[in-house]
Amino acid sequence: MMATTASVSVSVYEGAATLIQLVLVALGGPLLVGLMAKVKARAEGRVGAPIVQPLRDLRKLLTKERLHARHASVVLPLAPMVILASSVMAVAISPLVSTHPLLGSSADILVIVYLLLTGSAAAALAGLDAGTAFGGMGSSRAMTIGALAEPALLVAVIALSIQSGTSNLPGIMVSTLAHPDWVLGPSRLLALGALLIVVIAETGRIPVDNPSTHLELTMVHEAMILEYAGPELALVSLGEAMRLGLLFSLLANLFVPWGIATHPTAASIVLGTAFLALKAVLVALGVALIEVRSAKLRLFRLPELLAGGFVLSVLAVVTGLVTR
Repeated sequence: MMATTASVSVSVYEGAATLIQLVLVALGGPLLVGLMAKVKARAEGRVGAPIVQPLRDLRKLLTKERLHARHASVVLPLAPMVILASSVMAVAISPLVSTHPLLGSSADILVIVYLLLTGSAAAALAGLDAGTAFGGMGSSRAMTIGALAEPALLVAVIALSIQSGTSNLPGIMVSTLAHPDWVLGPSRLLALGALLIVVIAETGRIPVDNPSTHLELTMVHEAMILEYAGPELALVSLGEAMRLGLLFSLLANLFVPWGIATHPTAASIVLGTAFLALKAVLVALGVALIEVRSAKLRLFRLPELLAGGFVLSVLAVVTGLVTR
């Protein structure tokens, strides 16, 4: 009976941690987007929109009419649901607030990468579905960037897995907590540089993409979603914001896991939630400052940047094997 009670208690704890993660990322992702826009506006001498503007935009879009291109297939209305569902699933199994979310044993880095890749592929197919020039251009560019960024992401996490002996994200974080000296090791610092480049590329931030532009020759992500309006555009925007919040949170937790809940108590969950919000805000501020001081690269220069990230990740693996 005591074992059954303990098992139920752990299940409730895991369910609560997962629910808090989902709510926090669903609300926090758009707020992080608004925060970065605010920082950029202030740096440019403008007042800028309030930080909660992305949430207001989502609410407004939900009341608008749903419009489809005349020759679009079933792919166009299904893609937003796939984008949002893949982001929600990735958030649910990732160790953000706690190292024991529901299905935490499935939180392998390969699973997270393929869930995010599913959302990217759905967005690219939606861009191609309407048959417009802009949609095809944005989809081809997004797939090119993804093909260059994904290998760097996988190899960088392999570098983290070498020290921890596992590719399971909760396992990597627990091992880092047990060996704090790993954080300042050369392998971790090289992997951090690689992952920072990958996260900027995957979230479509400057210098890879400019999320605030609609110029035909420069837009990537915006070109894929030009055919969306109303509730479907809201789903796409929320899914992309949750993706950004997830990647920022994972970047912070993988290298600075302190504060994440490791024990099944209410106090640890509250503390983990507060630390996650703080770390995600700091990462967002850092990315915003990078954007302020950078210019968008030409499309033909992006392979150089992403290849640099891949080289850093390979060096991280080699360094980890040598110093192991």
